[in-house]
Amino acid sequence: MALSQKGWGLPMTGNHSELRGQDLWRELAVKAQQGDQRAYAALLRDIVPFIRAVASGSLANPDWVDDLVQDVLVSVHKSLSTYSDDRPFKPWLSAIIQFRRTDLLRKYYKNRSNKTVGLDDLEFSAQHVTNPAFAGELKDIEAALADLPDNQRKVFEMIKIHGYSAQEVANEMGMSVSAVKVSAHRTMNKLKDRLG
Repeated sequence: MALSQKGWGLPMTGNHSELRGQDLWRELAVKAQQGDQRAYAALLRDIVPFIRAVASGSLANPDWVDDLVQDVLVSVHKSLSTYSDDRPFKPWLSAIIQFRRTDLLRKYYKNRSNKTVGLDDLEFSAQHVTNPAFAGELKDIEAALADLPDNQRKVFEMIKIHGYSAQEVANEMGMSVSAVKVSAHRTMNKLKDRLG
């Protein structure tokens, strides 16, 4: 027979058979907010598989998954006091996961060292940069870009060719971020239609 935690009937075995999923997480979160250390430890232990499943579904690098799990646990610790027990726990946790995943990816891609190729790699340059077999394709792309209105071409080139973020382009062009994204998307569709 499993021992019950004093005052609220949850088994101490770790599988919490009386409550499942969100109901259990909600109860544990409320008790943790009230200072119950066992409930706090149980909450963190019980949400790790969910966090890991979400992270591994969207991040290919296992080290990133581990980093994201740790970041989310720290965020849950710091912001548990903001959880309101009249709302479901899972969406609250999912929002934290999404924000931390975005932060992780932003930090990784901001460095951009993952996309650099040294100019001293002559084989790469011969295959991908100066190969005359691709000159016709390049001319077609350049012609299609030249036919675009100036602002539309500049937005597209900044995002898709030079790698600026939508926010950076919006700041530069005096546009909203959503307008920049829409412009880049429409331009991409125009180019696909034109170039096949």
